[in-house]
Amino acid sequence: MRIIPAIDIIDGKCVRLSKGDYNTKIIYNENPLEVAKEFEAHGIEYLHLVDLDGAKSSRIINHKILEQIATQTNLKIDFGGGLKSDEDLKIAFESGANQITGGSIAVKNREIFEKWIAKFGADKIILGADANNEKVAVSGWLEESDQELVPFIQGYQSKGIEYVICTDIAKDGMLEGPSFDLYKKLINQCTVTSSGVEKLAQAEGLKLIASGGISTFDELPKLAELGCEGTIIGKAIYEGRISLKQLENFIIR
Repeated sequence: MRIIPAIDIIDGKCVRLSKGDYNTKIIYNENPLEVAKEFEAHGIEYLHLVDLDGAKSSRIINHKILEQIATQTNLKIDFGGGLKSDEDLKIAFESGANQITGGSIAVKNREIFEKWIAKFGADKIILGADANNEKVAVSGWLEESDQELVPFIQGYQSKGIEYVICTDIAKDGMLEGPSFDLYKKLINQCTVTSSGVEKLAQAEGLKLIASGGISTFDELPKLAELGCEGTIIGKAIYEGRISLKQLENFIIR
């Protein structure tokens, strides 16, 4: 299972929110590049970089920080937040993103998101399926759509999506543990079963990335055992609940 630390950006600074509420913002570091370099120094290879200003503005804002991190580290970066147009995507990839995550756009403009999947391929486009009560949330979690989570993911799997980041908003930033039951349900319902009974023909390649609520190191092996392809860790690192040394040892092992 891949370990993917998160850096969320507001006003060029490394911050964390609770349940996606911008009013809960805590600034952890004013230099995101410094944070990224520290991750890399502990053997971490991946980074989840979120442009929270972009998510609120519906266009890419913090691409210069993406470019800084991409050019001054070897981290493989997935970038999300406010990507709404072909031009946004062009800027993100030219600034050094290895993958982009689309959430709101996948709900509000399926046509353009499906076009991105077809053009760039399933290895470059991640579906951001963030949920509140198993309903998909959009616009930096400021809105809840009427889309049910499982059919939403299945619909995009039929279009070729493999990577899915799922955040249970009720858990995000709360340090109360991840949504094991939700992830188990997704893996069971969006994957071909071992008996060969297909729940969705194209679902075999589902790569589920768990996000939100990670609070202790002991939760990581449990997520790996469930079958998560990766896990995004944010506040638990910044609050010292999980040390970078622990993550380094997990990666080595």
